[in-house]
Amino acid sequence: MKAPDCPCGRRGARGAPQALAACCGRFLDAFDACPAPDAEALMRSRYTAFVLERAGYLLATWHSGTRPAALDFESGVRWLGLEVRAHRTLDDTHAEVEFVARRRDAGGRAHRLHESSRFVREGGRWFYVDGDLR
Repeated sequence: MKAPDCPCGRRGARGAPQALAACCGRFLDAFDACPAPDAEALMRSRYTAFVLERAGYLLATWHSGTRPAALDFESGVRWLGLEVRAHRTLDDTHAEVEFVARRRDAGGRAHRLHESSRFVREGGRWFYVDGDLR
């Protein structure tokens, strides 16, 4: 049986989708021991956490200065894909990632989330700070 593909859409050297366990799954399953190595990897793993409805991971990777107290998921949402448009390292502790995430709501209506997200690195870990919708 084939391992499930990672929802983030990252592809390997031969162009095949990466397995969830080898891609974002390792960050979601072992946040304390295996943090995302850069802001793009963190953003991709956060997208995967939204797909899998892993609120604990999303809150743990949200910067304490902007983190909400709780996180709820919309019922019936189906995530359709992620496109990373840009990843900019600003310095050793700041980065930005521009992405488009597509989803379909419970009523079947399609939506696009186009965001430029800001990330900060503290204590060797990257955290999502906030983002500007486009």
